[in-house]
Amino acid sequence: MTEARESAGPNAQRAPGEPCWVSLMVHELAATEEFYAELFGWEFRPGPQQLGPYVRALLDGREVAGMGQLPPDPRLPIAWTPYLATNDVDRTADAVRLSGGTVAVGPIDAAEAGRLAIASDPSGAVFGIWQGTAHLGTTITGVPGTPVWNELLTYETESVAKFYATVFGYEREPVVAAGLDYVTLHLGGRPVAGLHGVGHALPPDRGSHWQTYFEVTDADATLRQVVDLGGRVLRPAHDSPHGRVARVADPEGAEFSVVQDPS
Repeated sequence: MTEARESAGPNAQRAPGEPCWVSLMVHELAATEEFYAELFGWEFRPGPQQLGPYVRALLDGREVAGMGQLPPDPRLPIAWTPYLATNDVDRTADAVRLSGGTVAVGPIDAAEAGRLAIASDPSGAVFGIWQGTAHLGTTITGVPGTPVWNELLTYETESVAKFYATVFGYEREPVVAAGLDYVTLHLGGRPVAGLHGVGHALPPDRGSHWQTYFEVTDADATLRQVVDLGGRVLRPAHDSPHGRVARVADPEGAEFSVVQDPS
């Protein structure tokens, strides 16, 4: 994860089903920009405004994520949402409905950037669908401040894995370990996302939800910075086979994980 990688060339289309973007909708957009600018070194520029005020986050001039302003309804969830690529968002939205999911927004055009829909799987987890034209998604990975993994936390994986495989054509690879319900989703033999069944450990106030992992240089130092900036530590840093990992929340409550590359 330590070597910067261009995740797509200027004219490269994403493979259908590939996570290509992450986006956060919040109530206080300016304050949220300040938090992530300090935490990850992001800068911001305006993006499409079809769903209200929206900015794209940049790292060293390259796009890594998006943020938008929610309407003033305090009940709307504040969460990082992954977008999955498609060549035809309307056809994918139909497949979501036919497979037991729900399409909540769209499909709609996002100016000249592309076309999108926001959907939920049968367990209620929200995700986006993105058909890029001018904007193809995150353009850099493998350096601190970039998204490196998306993982669905759900009650059990069997039924929801079938949904994602049907809609996006993923190959499914269960992780064989005692007491672990985990499925890795692959495209062309490459892992692109994970499904983690946690049973009754699933937060009752959130239900099934996707979680984004961002790479950091030092997980423990990042946790101290999160707290100093008004966020919270939800799970302290701990070592894993993939690096040192922790889960946090920003000042508005949006949860995300940070991972320090073991190399």
